[in-house]
Amino acid sequence: MWGEGTTTCASDSNKFGAWDQNLRTEYSQRHHGAGIMVYWHIEKKSACIYSQIKTVASSEVAAMIEGVLRHCTDMTVEKNFVDSHGQSEIAFAFTRLLGFQLMPRLKGIHAQKLYRPFPGQKDAYPHLQPVLSRPINWDVIRQQYDEMVKFATALRLGTAETEAILRRFTRSSVQHPTYAALAELGKVVKTIFLCSYLRDPAVRREVHEGLQVVENWNSANNFIHYGKGGEIATNRLDDQEVSVLCMTLVQNALCLINTLMIQRVLAEPAWMERMAAEDLRGLTPLIYAHVNPYGVFRLDMDERLALEWSACARRARPTCSSRRGRRSTASGASGACWNATRRRPASRAMSRRTNSATSY
Repeated sequence: MWGEGTTTCASDSNKFGAWDQNLRTEYSQRHHGAGIMVYWHIEKKSACIYSQIKTVASSEVAAMIEGVLRHCTDMTVEKNFVDSHGQSEIAFAFTRLLGFQLMPRLKGIHAQKLYRPFPGQKDAYPHLQPVLSRPINWDVIRQQYDEMVKFATALRLGTAETEAILRRFTRSSVQHPTYAALAELGKVVKTIFLCSYLRDPAVRREVHEGLQVVENWNSANNFIHYGKGGEIATNRLDDQEVSVLCMTLVQNALCLINTLMIQRVLAEPAWMERMAAEDLRGLTPLIYAHVNPYGVFRLDMDERLALEWSACARRARPTCSSRRGRRSTASGASGACWNATRRRPASRAMSRRTNSATSY
């Protein structure tokens, strides 16, 4: 339906409430409550390639770089879309050294400055004078080039944590020569991006479309993770990670089933002929309006949905040794997954309505 994977992804964070008797939960003034931050990397076609749990005060720039370098898939990330919190001049410099393009959606675009390439050009670019700043210091970049490559290599090889390296290059380290070089290189890359972003509407559309995917992913998180007030109800760090991985698994499975269902509908010529180019562009596998997450679910583990699988997909057999016709019952979701229960539906009519509403 959507073809092969792309080389672009979008990343963003989402705050979840959590119990506070652990070293990861912190109070967030930005989100007005205590909790943890989950940082997602979502491929442009709505597949999650990496997730990580962070404290709410941790650096989103470090989480962005970590996900691109450690996603452990066959995907080669060439572009990464972020919002204003996932970018900085240091981030522009490191992404350039690491070989992928950072494409942020800047909140204060009217306050951004463009840096002059060389000194002695005060009268050049007369129409850009209000937004032009000082010239780039190319000498410090040349002098500290080896040091910048050393830190970028440490990031790529994982010899040090990403956040620990980036913590060395903050505004409090303005006198550090390598920080000065990274900041200058970041100004160069950011100026090039801003010129492209402001000049080309296609670039702006690409950035907004990419971030719309991860925003839709975050809204689906709130839909799925509704149990216990949406909190991660544990103080064990391992259980928190399991809960986030369950959310990732459920949403990826939802995208897969939605893709198969949409393919079955569009396989009919009567429906396909009604679809315009704008309609096809607006389709996404991450939809959940047809899903009812509440109630009791009767699951037959020995039967599959009547959906056509692609030729490259393997037909996985159930691993359980249950007899044919044996059924398992699941109840409403608590957190990211549904817990097994022995409770039966109040009536057969309720069971039929629930099964039809949760056809995925």
